[in-house]
Amino acid sequence: MKRRIEIGLLFSRTGSYALLSQACRDGALAAIAAVNADAGSDITFVPVERDPGGNIDLYGPYCEEILRDTSARHVIGCITSWSRKEVIPTLEKAGGTLWYPAPYEGFESSDRVVYMHACPNQHLLPLLDWALPRYGRRAYLTGSNYIWGWEINRLARETVMAAAGEVLGERYLPIGSPDIGRMIEEIRITRPDFILNSLIGRSQYRFLAAYHQLGQSDPHFRPAICPVLSCNLTECELPAIGAAAEGLIAAGPYFRGVAGPAEAPAFGSSFEAAAHDAVTELARLLAHRPGTETAGLTELLGTGRDAACTIDPETHHRTLPVLIAQSRGGVFEVIERRAEVAGDPYLSRSGPARPAPGLRVVS
Repeated sequence: MKRRIEIGLLFSRTGSYALLSQACRDGALAAIAAVNADAGSDITFVPVERDPGGNIDLYGPYCEEILRDTSARHVIGCITSWSRKEVIPTLEKAGGTLWYPAPYEGFESSDRVVYMHACPNQHLLPLLDWALPRYGRRAYLTGSNYIWGWEINRLARETVMAAAGEVLGERYLPIGSPDIGRMIEEIRITRPDFILNSLIGRSQYRFLAAYHQLGQSDPHFRPAICPVLSCNLTECELPAIGAAAEGLIAAGPYFRGVAGPAEAPAFGSSFEAAAHDAVTELARLLAHRPGTETAGLTELLGTGRDAACTIDPETHHRTLPVLIAQSRGGVFEVIERRAEVAGDPYLSRSGPARPAPGLRVVS
C-alpha cells in the first residue's frame, strides 16, 4: 500500500503572467503523474490546487487554506517574488514549505522556501559578463514595478558602473500595464548599447512589440547592434511575443532541446523544468521514509542529502548550469554554456564591486 501524500499547487492560471504559471503547473502535474506511476516508489502524491488568478491578495489566504484544510505540508508554487513574500508568513505559522520554481532576484534565504530556479549569480551576472564586452557599456533598464524589477536593475546598475559603464535610463511599469510609450521614446533618444528587460507578462509583450517596430525604422535598435537581454524570458512566452522575439537574448539553467542526462524528460521551458524538478526532488526525499511527510525542511534536507541532491542545505538554493541563448526562428539557441554554479543568494562569493551609492530619479 502506497502512502498517500497531499501537496499544494498554487499557480495563477489567469492574469498577466498566466503563461508562466501554466508552464509551472504543467511541469508539476507531469512529475506527480510520473511519481504515482512509479511501481518502485511507496508514495502517491495527491495535488490540492488553488488559483489566485493573479490577485496578489489571494496568495496568502489560499496558501493558508491549503495548509489548514488538508494534510499538505509542501506547496509547489508562486511566480512573482511579490506573491512568494506574501505566503512566507503563512508558511512560518503553519509549518509549511514552498518549492519556488521561478527565477528571482536573490537576497533571501528562508527556512520555509526551496529555491528551484536561478538567482542573480546564475543568470544576471553571467549574462552581463557576456554582453558588456560584446555590445558596450551603455545600458537602459526596464522593469515591472515590484521587487524583481527593482533588485535586478539595482544589481545591473552596480555591475555596469563597476565596468566603467553608464545607465542611460531606468523605468518601471505596474504589472500588466501596457503604457510603454515613454520607455520606447527614451530608448529612441538615448540610443543605448543594450536594454535589460525585467518586465513580466503583458507589459513585456507590449514593450517587445514596440521595440521590434522601432528596429524596423532605425537599424540601431535591431538585435545585432542593440539587443534586449532578459533573465526571465523563456519559450513558454514566445508564442505571445511572435515575430518581436527574434534576436532576444536570455539567460537561464535550461532551454528547450538542450541535451541533458539520457533519462531526463524534455521540457517546454525552464519554468516547467523547475516545477517538475521540485516535485521529483520532494518525492525522492520522502520515498521509503515514513513520517517525513511532516518533517521540517532543515531536517528533510539534512537527513535526505546524498550525491543526487543539488540543493544547498544551508541556503536552500540549487546548483544549476548557466546557459545564454538567443531567440532565432521561434526557438532559443544556446550561444554560451558555462559550468554549473551553486546558488549564491547574497553574492557573498560573487558579484560586482560596489560603487558608492548616488541619488537617482526613477519612475
